[in-house]
Amino acid sequence: MSTYDDDETDLEFFEEPATLEAPGRPRRRIRSPRGGGPRRPSPPPPGAVALARLAGLVALAIAVVVGLVFWVGSCQGQSKHDEYKAYMDKVLPIAQSSAATGTTALSRELNSPKLTLADLQSKLALWSRQQQQDHDEALRLVPPGPLQAAHQQVLATLQLRAIGLTGLANTLATAGSKDATRVGALLGRQARVLSASDLVWKELFRLPATETLRREGVRGVIAPPSQIISNPVVIRPHSFEEVYAALASTSTNGGKVTGLHGSELVSTEAVSGGQTKTLTVSSPTTVDVAANLAFKVTFKNGGDFREVKIPVKLEVSVFQKSVFSKTQTVQSIDKGETTTVSFANLNLPPSAFGANATVRVEVGKVPGETKLDNNRASYPVFFSLPSNG
Repeated sequence: MSTYDDDETDLEFFEEPATLEAPGRPRRRIRSPRGGGPRRPSPPPPGAVALARLAGLVALAIAVVVGLVFWVGSCQGQSKHDEYKAYMDKVLPIAQSSAATGTTALSRELNSPKLTLADLQSKLALWSRQQQQDHDEALRLVPPGPLQAAHQQVLATLQLRAIGLTGLANTLATAGSKDATRVGALLGRQARVLSASDLVWKELFRLPATETLRREGVRGVIAPPSQIISNPVVIRPHSFEEVYAALASTSTNGGKVTGLHGSELVSTEAVSGGQTKTLTVSSPTTVDVAANLAFKVTFKNGGDFREVKIPVKLEVSVFQKSVFSKTQTVQSIDKGETTTVSFANLNLPPSAFGANATVRVEVGKVPGETKLDNNRASYPVFFSLPSNG
């Protein structure tokens, strides 16, 4: 074997092995979009659909519960409003009926010229029975729970009024030979019970009821007022004294009016443009006719008794022809009292200016009056326009 061959064999031993290509990563196949549309979304992870459905059901349940809460609250609020309104609607006619037998009716009767002592006693007893009927009606009412205490004061008010009116009737019935001053004081004491009833209604029913309505959030419902004594003058002892004296003087004489009765005309004044002129019967008085011209007639109760329904007449005539006439009525006047009646808006015709005119005044006759020459007068006047007009 040759040397050349041996060398060749050694070199072949050290030859580098053939380079092998590294295995490459598999290529991802990109699918071409079908039809050119958007890619389909990846499917949701497992359980997501169930969770979404559960969340929706929870939200729906919450909405239903909230709606029910508001609906129930609204129904409860309306029910409360209706309950309070129904109660107050039933209290209102009782309050009005009770108050109607008070000062208004009493004043009307006391100012009636035909009133007798027996009539007044009968009226007072009737009004007391009406108060008791109102009390029985109120007793049947069922107030809302928070108004239970206030409702008891409604009952107390009606009881006080029944007691007060009965006391007035009994006082008149047992007056006997007592003098008018003593009877007036007794009547005034009984009338204070009526005034107390007004205070109970206002302070112990109406104010607490109004506060309860506000606290309960009830709007549009009002606790009604009820006032039996609106004019305290009517129930003063002096007023009762005058009434009793007049009624007693008639009742003890079989309906015949006795004693001193009558009115005294004190003066007649013309008031115009801020100036006052007293008319006289002896000589003409120049009267400026302004827009505010008025005649004021003052008279006095010259008798010993209270008088009611006194008519006062004023008439203006020109050459014996009447151009203005009006009568006003004084509801009542105590003995010795002086009062003034005003006549305005005369609207005199042009014929009254520069002519002989007469103003006649007459205070009407009252029952039992015999002296009439001091309750009338005729005044000559001369009407003219104001100097600055």
